[in-house]
Amino acid sequence: MKHFRVAVLANLKKNAPQLEGASFDKWDDLDSESTVEAICEAIRSRGNEAEFLEADETIIDTVRAYKPDICFNISEGHYGDSREAQIPAILEKLQIPYTGSKVLCLALTLDKSMTKRILAWHGLPTPDFQSFERVDEPLDEGMTFPLFVKPSREGTGMGISYDSIVHNEAELRRQLEFILRTYQQSALVEKFIEGREITVGMVGNLIGPVARRIPVNENAQRIQAGLHFMPPMEVDLKPYLLSDGVYDNRLKTALAADLTYLCPAPIEEELVDELNWLAAAVFRVTGALDVARVDFRLDIHDNLKPYILEINPLPGLAPKISDLVIEAAAADIDHAELVNMILYTALERYKML
Repeated sequence: MKHFRVAVLANLKKNAPQLEGASFDKWDDLDSESTVEAICEAIRSRGNEAEFLEADETIIDTVRAYKPDICFNISEGHYGDSREAQIPAILEKLQIPYTGSKVLCLALTLDKSMTKRILAWHGLPTPDFQSFERVDEPLDEGMTFPLFVKPSREGTGMGISYDSIVHNEAELRRQLEFILRTYQQSALVEKFIEGREITVGMVGNLIGPVARRIPVNENAQRIQAGLHFMPPMEVDLKPYLLSDGVYDNRLKTALAADLTYLCPAPIEEELVDELNWLAAAVFRVTGALDVARVDFRLDIHDNLKPYILEINPLPGLAPKISDLVIEAAAADIDHAELVNMILYTALERYKML
């Protein structure tokens, strides 16, 4: 069996820059040493070499010195509107293969407003929305309360709390002011879908060639071949309804180990099929590769109609607590196997196997 030299590219919390005036949760989406080491060990368990490289400005020199066959990329980046796309852009310039989605997908999907424009253009169900750059911008007609306010370009529930749900103009303006001031970026305001939150993870690639569109013919076969869907996961938020009530930053970080994860989520098989199809469609139109996770809300006022919230093409891989890892475990796929599924999916895509 062929063995590979793999560079694991990530940004560690402990190495994050110290920025004056940064938000309290600025680096919450960066990785821990234990996560990176677990990924390295998983790769080594197949007889491959693996070494961690910090994905900062030194990467141009360190990755060329290490001479990897492929990079396992989970780098979030530190600066800029398209920070998750920076390392892939460098790797493409150096012609070094890497796992996961490419530059355009990562730049697009970090910007939630831009992603929703793509989803809406394709007729995929996503809550009505409006992007705000100023506190005093008028609310569009048709945008009715309650609404949900969050930063346009953050992950890990950053900037999200119970206060994100706003019920009137005063609450909207107060939350807009907080987001614009704290995160120094536009705010995404969308119709709040009251209901259950479900996430669907997948590993693989759509059998191609795949255009970034969905078939116009509604009777055409739904294209999802090539993707391995993990069981859908739901977080039990009932104990937090009086405080958080949403899957926010506090729950995703400080309380992650204390939450009850329902996986597989208790939903009908027909709905599981619908969520898988929608997840595949989002994967397709955003140009995702190898791995992703798509988050949904099920509208309790409309027969659990699913609405797409966002896609994460760089899902967390922290052992035991990351959503994708929990979903894989429900399918009897342990952390090491999940990591290698992603790695070997990429190797196959590059025709290196």
